[in-house]
Amino acid sequence: MNIISKNDGAKVAYTVRDNRIAFDDQLTINLERYERDDAVHIDICQDKYGGLVAGMIPGVAERYVAQIDIPARSYHFEPDGEDAEGRPKQKKVAQPLDMERVTLTLWGMEG
Repeated sequence: MNIISKNDGAKVAYTVRDNRIAFDDQLTINLERYERDDAVHIDICQDKYGGLVAGMIPGVAERYVAQIDIPARSYHFEPDGEDAEGRPKQKKVAQPLDMERVTLTLWGMEG
């Protein structure tokens, strides 16, 4: 995973296990569930009560804590028999999520 420190200050505690990121033992995101054919961006914010929320919620989320960028899903092709004329066919198969391609941007939480 690519880690970017956006600014100075203490960052949210996080752990990574398989395809999941857990933030401060409050919020766990299964990145595999969010992977799509297009890139996906997820904002993690701290609400006015100190809790962590996924997404920007006007009037509730007060500051960015982290951002997750998941690249578009990758595919490969596998043989899939032959068509009616005897030509080889292929099927498109999604690759598993590669956490090395995911970017986690962390924001300082002071202020």
